[in-house]
Amino acid sequence: MADSETADGGAAEGAGATAAPRNKLKLVIIAVLALALIGGGAASYFLFFSHSGEEKHAEAAAPKPAAFVEVPDMLVNLVGAPGERVQYLKVKVVLEVKEEKQVEAIKPSMPRVTDIFQTYLRELRPSDLNGSAGLFRLKEELTKRVSAAVAPIPVSAVLFKEIVVQ
Repeated sequence: MADSETADGGAAEGAGATAAPRNKLKLVIIAVLALALIGGGAASYFLFFSHSGEEKHAEAAAPKPAAFVEVPDMLVNLVGAPGERVQYLKVKVVLEVKEEKQVEAIKPSMPRVTDIFQTYLRELRPSDLNGSAGLFRLKEELTKRVSAAVAPIPVSAVLFKEIVVQ
C-alpha cells in the first residue's frame, strides 16, 4: 500500500508540474491580450478624438445675410358653403432670397407674384388653414408658386408677417 500511495503522490506531483507551465502560459496570453486592447483603445482615441491645438482650420467666410422682398398685403374671401357667412383672409408676406441683387430682379415681376398668390388664396377654405400643418402647407404652396413665377431667381422661403382669418 505504501507503494501505491507513493505512486499516486508522484503522479499528483507530475500533474502539478505540467499544470504550472500551462497556467503561466494562460496568464501571459491574457496579459498580452489586455495590453493589445488598451493599446488599441489608446490609438483609436488619439486618431479619432484627439485634436492638437496646432492644427490650422480654414475659417469659413461669414454667411451673407438674406435679403427680403415685401409683397403687398392681400385681403381675399375664402370659399365657403352656400348660406354660410363669408370669411376673409388677410395675409402679409415677405419673400426671402439669398442676395440683395435678387431683390431688384424680383420687383418687376411682383404683379405676377401678387396675381398667383391671390388666385391660390381665393380657392382656400377656412378648414385648409387650421393648425400649424395647414399653415405649413400654405407656406410650401406659396413658395412653390413664387419660385415658378420668378423662375431663374431662387426664392428660399415665403415668410408670414401676419395671417388673419375673419
